[in-house]
Amino acid sequence: MAERIETTADIAQPLDAAAVMRLFPAPPRLLALGEPTHGEDALLDVRNAVFRQLVEQYGYRTITIESDCLRGLVVDDYVTWGAGTLDEVMARGFSHPWGPSAPNRELVRWMRAYNEGRPARERIRFAGFDGPLEITGAESPRQALTALHGCLSAWVDPDLLPCTAKTLDRLLGADDRWTEPEAMMDPARSVGRSADAGRLRTLAADLASLLDEQTPHLIASASRDDWERARLHARTATGLLAYHYAMADDSPARMTRMLGARDRMMAANLLALAERGPSFVHAHNSHLQRTKSSMRMWQGRLEWWSAGALVSARLGGEYGFVATALGTIRHHGVDTPPPETVEGLLYALPDDPCVIEPARLADALGDPRPEPRVSSWFGYAPLDAGHLDTVDGVVFVKDMPRP
Repeated sequence: MAERIETTADIAQPLDAAAVMRLFPAPPRLLALGEPTHGEDALLDVRNAVFRQLVEQYGYRTITIESDCLRGLVVDDYVTWGAGTLDEVMARGFSHPWGPSAPNRELVRWMRAYNEGRPARERIRFAGFDGPLEITGAESPRQALTALHGCLSAWVDPDLLPCTAKTLDRLLGADDRWTEPEAMMDPARSVGRSADAGRLRTLAADLASLLDEQTPHLIASASRDDWERARLHARTATGLLAYHYAMADDSPARMTRMLGARDRMMAANLLALAERGPSFVHAHNSHLQRTKSSMRMWQGRLEWWSAGALVSARLGGEYGFVATALGTIRHHGVDTPPPETVEGLLYALPDDPCVIEPARLADALGDPRPEPRVSSWFGYAPLDAGHLDTVDGVVFVKDMPRP
């Protein structure tokens, strides 16, 4: 064991953007940094530091995080153009309970300060890449559908539109029937397979097709930003309707389809950001990994392809994934890792945080590789040494401070 620790120490480097870039033959178009748990400010501080260096030293121009893609537009308008106030953005621009945290506030503040006075082409951008949903439910498709319809109404011949705004409003009905909380456990409470929802799926597909067909005209008539936002609304509208359709499924595959639909929406948003240029991605390891994601729920173990796996299949070497592992989260009962685990070996390293090449880490661990650490808290997913061949790097952070 002492020999393994010494070997591992030899291959670890203090974490900075340069150390991360040395993991790759060329800077990836999408560079993803995962986290093994949510809500820990120490991990977001690491993210912020790496992103600042990527911007200043390597020309990265976008950061995207695991947050609602439509709410993210509020943040982007602020950091890019100064729309609104910082307090308003923090209140409205993030989804998930951990959204308006101190490190996220600092990220937004720094991005706005960086962009101040710079030409538009040099400004950095923010995006959420999650859908307007969580595992416990989904939003109404109203915002995305009406925004898409509004954009097309302003830009193309009205005769080309498949419906009027009034038709959409009538079919959508009250938003609370889409957000019914009981629908997560009871598919019969979901509106996703109603006649109105079926008609909306057809109309959303028709509107998305019209947007694609009119691309040359739209780019000439409006700004590229407007066109990209219309595409985001099209992806979100069709993705949300597909998610609600899966929610109404009463087959054994229901939850697998819902989880897969969410990551498919994430992947579509990431691929669109890759078209814009070099982007930095931050989310849970499980959404960014190249292997299948898994979760144990009331009906047993579920598996589905993660957003990272879907993006990697399309981008190949232009997608890079660095997984983060950590030592302790004592306020959640996650104490010093056992020495025979990956985290136990890494916990003995002098540098904190540090970055390690996975191939050399695998060599240091030896064969057979250690079994994954057993987490005493459901909100933390330890690093699986069996997945080292599918990641481009490992970042290790020792201790999560108590909040």
